Amino acid sequence: MQAPPAMKVMPMRRERGYRQSLGAFYNQIKQSRILMVGAGGIGCELLKNLVLTGFGEVHIVDLDTIDLSNLNRQFLFRHEHIKKSKALVAKESAGKFNPHVKLEAYHANIKDPQFNIDWFSSFDLVFNALDNIDARRHVNKMCLAANVPLIESGTTGFNGQVQVIVKGKSECYDCNTKETPKTFPVCTIRSTPSQPIHCIVWAKSYLFTEVFGTSEDEVPEFDHTEDSENAAEIENLRKEAHALKEIRQSMGSDDFSRKIFEKVFSDDINRLRNMEDMWKTRQKPTALDFDTVSKSSASGGEVGDSVSKRDQNIWNLAENFTVFCDSLRRLSARLQKAQANETNGAAASTVLSFDKDDDDTLDFVAASANMRSIVFGIQSRSKFDIKQMAGNIIPAIATTNAMTASLCVLQAFKVMKGELNKARMVFLERSGARVINSESLRPPNPNCPVCGVMQSRLVVDPSRATLNDLVEDILKSNLGYGDEFSISNEIGTLYDPDLEDNLSKKFSELGVGADSFLTIIDDDEENPRVNLSLTISEM
Repeated sequence: MQAPPAMKVMPMRRERGYRQSLGAFYNQIKQSRILMVGAGGIGCELLKNLVLTGFGEVHIVDLDTIDLSNLNRQFLFRHEHIKKSKALVAKESAGKFNPHVKLEAYHANIKDPQFNIDWFSSFDLVFNALDNIDARRHVNKMCLAANVPLIESGTTGFNGQVQVIVKGKSECYDCNTKETPKTFPVCTIRSTPSQPIHCIVWAKSYLFTEVFGTSEDEVPEFDHTEDSENAAEIENLRKEAHALKEIRQSMGSDDFSRKIFEKVFSDDINRLRNMEDMWKTRQKPTALDFDTVSKSSASGGEVGDSVSKRDQNIWNLAENFTVFCDSLRRLSARLQKAQANETNGAAASTVLSFDKDDDDTLDFVAASANMRSIVFGIQSRSKFDIKQMAGNIIPAIATTNAMTASLCVLQAFKVMKGELNKARMVFLERSGARVINSESLRPPNPNCPVCGVMQSRLVVDPSRATLNDLVEDILKSNLGYGDEFSISNEIGTLYDPDLEDNLSKKFSELGVGADSFLTIIDDDEENPRVNLSLTISEM
């Protein structure tokens, strides 16, 4: 009798190993229904772990599409997946690891109305693998309202953390204040810089990339949804990138530095100056002239290398110009040499990458950023300072993501077994004496604005119910609140003793609908009532 094909035998062998390791608990894993929010760096590793461990049903939600830069660490994606949905591709790729796991993918925003509290309640456990605070806070709030355990995780370079969140038993995500990371809108960087960091980001992430890296035309387009009001300007910026791509073809020629200089410090600046509305409340930039600056630089008699070594000094315009032209020549020679050594048509894909410890790339970024600062009347910085600022973008590390994802699953086991006393807050710290450190779960913060309040559900008809109905009939008459309290939602304050304009408005007019949250804060100093968070459900 012939043995069954190997592909049919392997799942049975794998399952036998799981049963030997996990015992009867494996049956609970197979029957579990899991939600994973985020399919990026941690998400790819986590989904692989969930699928290979045999979790019965996993739902994946992610709004993003795959970018070229994702491919160095998000191993479920390949080059042919660029511009496709992360969630859908992750489902397709991970499904091949274990076809017995049911996978559902949603290319959507976790804050969409379809993902309501009842939907969250249908899961046994939720994993957060997100990269932004706003979405993390939303999932935290939804899990608390649905009373579903949440495994929160995140990484920064070589550091990572895993947090177990169980309503009423451990800290939630908002029990401690989170520092909001600084980001810059594309139009600020490309059109209206006002700080040295804006010019440094422009030189490093835009100009250097367009000249020596992967052009915007060759990678997935940037997401400019938040800049929809600036659609015309965004289109102009795309034209600028295309023009630089054409100039790039003349690399190595005698006039290459002139073409780049005149494009970004003269032509683009004059185009911006002609947009009168943009400068009603701002100082107009000043375009630079290549011949004028070149003569000034030549009269100084210095070469780029000697100027570059004075990294603690703030260079003047002539010195920046000297370093700019010299670094452009050095980088062009490097790139052309690398391309010449490539075979089988790979030369076109050969690019250079910025490295703060690479003097050639740092010189180019420092000189370009300083000349842009001069154009916009912004304080210039020394090469030393620019190195610190430009290098302050912490890279994503694949190993950190993998370790964090595995720790998520190990903590999930403890939660599912009901062994919360064994669950831990886990930290990855490369700089510490130990790489992995942990501590016991902390109790909820009684002053937390999210989990430190009473929670209840209010069923209303938003088209009929008014804010006054809530204030008079529910809060004052039924719950005994006095006059000193406020009502707010995610947008802001809807009611307080000095703000009564909204009392006559219906919930629908105030944007309060299904799965909205209203927070009631009692400010009565003599006999305060408990603070209250109301989850809205529609009739």
